[in-house]
Amino acid sequence: MRKWALTVAAVALLAPGAALPQAKSGDTGIYEQLNLFGEAFERIRHDAVEPVGDNKLVETAITGMLTSLDPHSEYLTEDAYKAMQNKAPNQGASTGLVATSDGGQFKVVSPLDGSSAASAGIKPGDSIFSIDKQPTFDMTLSEVEQKLRGPAGSEVALVLRRSGTSGPIDVKLKRSDDKTQSVASHLEGGDVGYLRIADFDDTTANAISNAVKDLRQQSGGKMIGLVVDLRNNPGGNFDAAVASADDFIDKGDIAVVKSRKADAKKIAATPGDIANGQPIVALVNGGTAREAELMAGAMQDNRRAVLLGGKTFGESGIETIIPVPGNGAIRLTTARYQTPSGRTIQGKGLEPDLTVSPLKLEKVTQADRLREADLRGALKNPDAVPPAPNAAPKDPTPPKQADVTATPPKGDQPTVATEDIGTPSDEQLSEAIDVLRGLGLASGRTASR
Repeated sequence: MRKWALTVAAVALLAPGAALPQAKSGDTGIYEQLNLFGEAFERIRHDAVEPVGDNKLVETAITGMLTSLDPHSEYLTEDAYKAMQNKAPNQGASTGLVATSDGGQFKVVSPLDGSSAASAGIKPGDSIFSIDKQPTFDMTLSEVEQKLRGPAGSEVALVLRRSGTSGPIDVKLKRSDDKTQSVASHLEGGDVGYLRIADFDDTTANAISNAVKDLRQQSGGKMIGLVVDLRNNPGGNFDAAVASADDFIDKGDIAVVKSRKADAKKIAATPGDIANGQPIVALVNGGTAREAELMAGAMQDNRRAVLLGGKTFGESGIETIIPVPGNGAIRLTTARYQTPSGRTIQGKGLEPDLTVSPLKLEKVTQADRLREADLRGALKNPDAVPPAPNAAPKDPTPPKQADVTATPPKGDQPTVATEDIGTPSDEQLSEAIDVLRGLGLASGRTASR
């Protein structure tokens, strides 16, 4: 009886404030497995060579269940949950580094523009081996995020590893509570508006609208179109990304959200286009992730923008934080979104319309970059076609690098450093401007007929 009580108590943690569901016919196997859990729990409590607290055992069991689902689901202790909500006093300053879990390792999705992480040259795909001399192999994602945050002005020491380098990379980052700029803009050549979207927060959509108005005024009414830069954008607020895409889409859908139980939900655009139908080229790469992929996919499917650059990260899970009163919270992937046409982003990413690589080659290539499909336990792409049983193995030889002016090359391409984005040395931006001017001329000729 005691084992059963312990088992029920553990399961109850996963359903705070709700009664346990009534047993159904066919549930016998589930309760047998719960009896197995109770048996193991008792054996560990009484026979393990080192004593372990009951709370620790239950937390570890729940953590194991959640982390086995995908790289992003996990159990948050009460301290970790408070830190996530920024309720821990003097612990809210950030390094600007966005990380993801990879089966016990942690890798950089992207550093935020203007952050300490970006200034230090941290790259998407870098592995985080230790934080302040503490190895990360036995940490959870929330613990890594918590350790990266701290009092404003304090420093955190990281040891990183990067594909293509021979040894560890030591980096010191200074935490800051300064809000990084979500949107930046400038005029290129007097007629092309450049709009950099670094991430998504509750100010992004309005900032985009104001930036486009300013660009149009600066050009004296001569602006022919926009380059919308989503490279190295790790995502952010889901609703903000939807609103940002809606800024440019007059009609149609922005995304399709699918959960386990509910019918697919289409998110429709509202009338209006702040760019007044002018052509748009959207820059993407392997650091374009999550909500940034939502916006890119919406603009591509609605033929509102030409995507230029490299294949995107490939993550479209929607995580729900479920509080457990007095016991922290559960972070659980409860839905995923698709592009308006039903294309799956998860584990696959978005292919650009034009694949263009920067001429400035770097040691970190798109082949080295981490994508969602590379993560251990990643949610699978349900539309993926399994390989034929007797299919020949892929040629391991990497494709030769093609010039950006040649026919768009296939395969993984080099990336641009965050610090180079939007600068005169940004070759992908130069290529996007040329494409946009070509689109602008074609649009002008069509309008004059």
